[in-house]
Amino acid sequence: MDIEPYRRSIHDEVVTSALVSAAGTLLDDLIDRLLRSDERVATAAQGKLLIAADDGMEDAADRVQRFVAIATPTVRILARGARFTRVPWVLVASTAVSLTTTVRAGVREVRILGSLLAHQLEQATGAPADPALVKKLAVELYLAPKRTPDVSTLDLPLAQLARKWLLRGAFGRDTRRAAGKALDAAEQLDLDRVLETRRAFE
Repeated sequence: MDIEPYRRSIHDEVVTSALVSAAGTLLDDLIDRLLRSDERVATAAQGKLLIAADDGMEDAADRVQRFVAIATPTVRILARGARFTRVPWVLVASTAVSLTTTVRAGVREVRILGSLLAHQLEQATGAPADPALVKKLAVELYLAPKRTPDVSTLDLPLAQLARKWLLRGAFGRDTRRAAGKALDAAEQLDLDRVLETRRAFE
């Protein structure tokens, strides 16, 4: 009996779980640190200017490096899949540098998006923003700006977030345009409806 496929499946599952966990830790640290500060973004336009200015993200460097360390071998898992059979191995070998750049950019984008959402929630409620709600809105809008965030549950689509950073890092794609759309969607979000829906499910 060939146990290699089973061994490989278990290894892939462990790596993927670790990747999702690392993404969750990174997001928690990012938003919690943001909400403890006075840093707020008031408009989508301001957010886009901040995204264009690379601030280095030194405060999240350790978390980013941990995510990248776990993500790099995951690209090899993807490369074995049918959709990625033509991925050049030189690309896989050089993934760490590209992933670090993309994840740093992604973390900065989510932080700025979260800052805008926190500002809007605080303005709408007159109270400190709920960290769980900020995370939920930020991640959902970051992943799908055209879709109304589902706040019936505050569970986070961390696997999708990790996958987005992973794929864009592997192919070196610029994320700023997509982040700009997320900021526009956040600015236009019907927060009264969001808060009403949230109250209905609490």
